[in-house]
Amino acid sequence: MLKDILTQRGLSHREAEVAELVSKGLSNKEVASQLFVTEKTVKFHLTNIYKKMSVKSRAQLIVWCVPHVDFVNNGATQAPAATASAAPSSYGTISASPAINPGNNSGNSGNSNI
Repeated sequence: MLKDILTQRGLSHREAEVAELVSKGLSNKEVASQLFVTEKTVKFHLTNIYKKMSVKSRAQLIVWCVPHVDFVNNGATQAPAATASAAPSSYGTISASPAINPGNNSGNSGNSNI
């Protein structure tokens, strides 16, 4: 899906592949390894991608591409919005473990004279 959108915007097939892999969080070295090219070639493609997409950095490219990227999580494909909506539910959970009193490290019950 993302590759099709990128090729419609004027990127070559290979540039679209590079942009997609970068958008999934891969480093230049990892992209080069997956595409069987050198890191220098990946950097060359990224320079062309930045010009064609009118972006100035890897971060801007990722921000542009992320809404179109399918992320894989435990073998199941998820849209980025699905993972973002699931994340807040894990915040603010209350633990059943006993509270730790940092002022009482001696193990004695009572006030310590520190």
